[in-house]
Amino acid sequence: MKLFDSHCHLDDAVFEKDIAKVYHRMDEADVVKAMTVGTDRKSSQKTVALADARKHLYAAVGIHPHNAENSTASDLDILRNLAANPTVKAWGEIGLDFNRMYSPVKSQEICLHEQIEIAGKLKLPIIFHERDSHGRLLEILETRKNKIAGGVIHCFSGNQQELKRYLNMGFYIGITGILTIKGRGAFLRELAVSIPAEQILIETDAPYLTPAPQKNKTRRNEPAFVRSVLVKLALIRKEDPEILADVLWNNTCRLFKVGIQNSEC
Repeated sequence: MKLFDSHCHLDDAVFEKDIAKVYHRMDEADVVKAMTVGTDRKSSQKTVALADARKHLYAAVGIHPHNAENSTASDLDILRNLAANPTVKAWGEIGLDFNRMYSPVKSQEICLHEQIEIAGKLKLPIIFHERDSHGRLLEILETRKNKIAGGVIHCFSGNQQELKRYLNMGFYIGITGILTIKGRGAFLRELAVSIPAEQILIETDAPYLTPAPQKNKTRRNEPAFVRSVLVKLALIRKEDPEILADVLWNNTCRLFKVGIQNSEC
């Protein structure tokens, strides 16, 4: 079995003291690849450095909507230059978050549009963040979809109608450890059975969203725990875990354009 954690934040300070052990546990859990994702200039620089230092770790660069208000043209220029690094396989995470409102709506939308434009020119797939945007992200993506070279809706938390619209645009759906949580994950488990297998990715969002059963022992999530997401997903979809793992592996490699032809998959 080969697993690909399609979204984690290994640049987070909580991993600094034991990153080697984190990598070792990935290996033990058959998590062969991971995408570590930037949220601003500094974290994006660190994700690229991490990916440079470890084989089969990839990087995404971008400015999270929380950081949109403080982003500058210079930041975007630096990210554009970082994207030239061969370990960078995606742009993100970017999007809209109207829940905590760390940045005003206008700043979030301007930053989103700018980054969609850059990613499109670079032909990089996009990792999208959406929380409580009440359909606004969908509206924007439906008008800009021709500029987007593929993408994933990270940590999907929408409803059936929103899911259908994302799928119709060809986006992948990122499933996190929320799926494994008894109460919080109930609605997601209902939706997960209806997602076409060829449009699903699994992710941890580490160090956040620790899945069960690991959440009973530790608050910090890590890429090795993506295996629990796979197991739960296979259970609710009534599919063989090994067969599903193979499908998800191919999905992730296809989105991030890491292929057999260059020995990356």
